[in-house]
Amino acid sequence: MKKKDIKILLVDDEPDILEIIGYNLSAEGYHVITAENGVQAVKKAKKERPQLIILDVMMPEMDGIEACEQIRKIPELRNTIITFLTARGEDYSQMAGFDVGADDYITKPIKPKVLTSKVKALLRRLKEEEPSEAILTIGGLIINREEYKISNQGQEIILPRKEFELLSLLATKPNKVFKREEILEKVWGNEVVVGGRTIDVHIRKLREKIGDDCFKTVKGVGYKFVD
Repeated sequence: MKKKDIKILLVDDEPDILEIIGYNLSAEGYHVITAENGVQAVKKAKKERPQLIILDVMMPEMDGIEACEQIRKIPELRNTIITFLTARGEDYSQMAGFDVGADDYITKPIKPKVLTSKVKALLRRLKEEEPSEAILTIGGLIINREEYKISNQGQEIILPRKEFELLSLLATKPNKVFKREEILEKVWGNEVVVGGRTIDVHIRKLREKIGDDCFKTVKGVGYKFVD
């Protein structure tokens, strides 16, 4: 996909942030769309279907956490990459972001060149990889890797993109222990730095939706899917 065909939705209530970051991303050749609050973000995301959304947390009318949660409920945007851009670095804010389906977290202030490098790294995730199996069936769990659909005991389950990819990875080899480093590399990409609790948060959400017995923690090593 050419840069001019990649849409980036930049959401922030600070005009200076929109202008500076928007200018630098446009200069890189991306198609940049802007919004000033969460309500606008949801509307424009649904209309424009961007490949990447850079979303501030603290905004009027609707904050970034709620906006992200609403965007993740739109089927057409299930594969859209969402990263938060915020001055808040507290753990609870990051945890809340991952809970509603964020893929990454960027703390501002950040130099424009560093941000564009980060954007390039995030967009590398868009490169399509042919899965070894399009459909995985484990007992009553069916994972359609092409359509990003999951059915458990006949009931459809909607998962955010990273939760889906994590489940899909673990389910490719039931009972195999995947090391944390391998999970980070294959699901998040080794070029992207994420917090140490990221995997734990996503596993917790999967346990709530798929079943606690399906996942086992191997302390000091990683996780496995139990068939």
